[in-house]
Amino acid sequence: MDRTHAGRGKPATRGLSNTDLSQASGAAAGGSPALRGYLAKPAGDGPFPAVLMVHEAFGLDDVTVRHADRMAAAGYLTLAVDLYSDGGVRRCLVATMRALSAGEGRAFTDLATARDWLLASGRTTGKIGVIGFCMGGGFALLLANDGFDAAAVNYGRRPKDPAAALAGACPIVANFGGRDRTLPGEAAKLAAVLDGLGVENDVKEFPHAGHAFLNDVETGPRVLRPLMRVMGIGPDPESAPEAWQRIEDHFAKYLKPN
Repeated sequence: MDRTHAGRGKPATRGLSNTDLSQASGAAAGGSPALRGYLAKPAGDGPFPAVLMVHEAFGLDDVTVRHADRMAAAGYLTLAVDLYSDGGVRRCLVATMRALSAGEGRAFTDLATARDWLLASGRTTGKIGVIGFCMGGGFALLLANDGFDAAAVNYGRRPKDPAAALAGACPIVANFGGRDRTLPGEAAKLAAVLDGLGVENDVKEFPHAGHAFLNDVETGPRVLRPLMRVMGIGPDPESAPEAWQRIEDHFAKYLKPN
């Protein structure tokens, strides 16, 4: 599906959430009954390696859709699951953030449902990666030892007990911004934890980038955007291409056959 920047980071509509996962979710105790997502398909017949994508705190929007389309263009069957399927950002954000902090809850049930749905679709090679941005980056970290072959973490916060939560994780590539005031020094801290656990990792801080620097437009409520710029939150078209290449190289190494 050809998409432009016209969406300006607007929240997803049912038109963007093009895949109904409610039947699969209904079989999972504690999941979202109306679970949906955006499925981006590569060209060709497949089978393809799969990628589960986890959106930012503002939800599944046009930016997330373009991220998913980008991964599909690189050859991955990509499902961006909508963690706010049952009520939107206003009703679901707090509960989702609590689940992230606790390491358990409905969000994790929904992500497991989406992962299993992808692998059972008959369109994958059986190899699957997880990628997340902002809040989704935190989820991607916590999922790295839960049935995935590779993980890409973009400006995601470490869990409260990283040594316990990340033990046995799959190989991780991570991108952070040096001007991100919400996560100061996070790249070095994460790398130290992963090195200590013996987890294969490639963590990089981009000195001129901030939080959400892989986005191609500003996101979030317009009234908050001046504050977000002060906090170092927003696109960085100079750093983003290298970060995306790092993600694609990482997934190609672990998800595609030699």
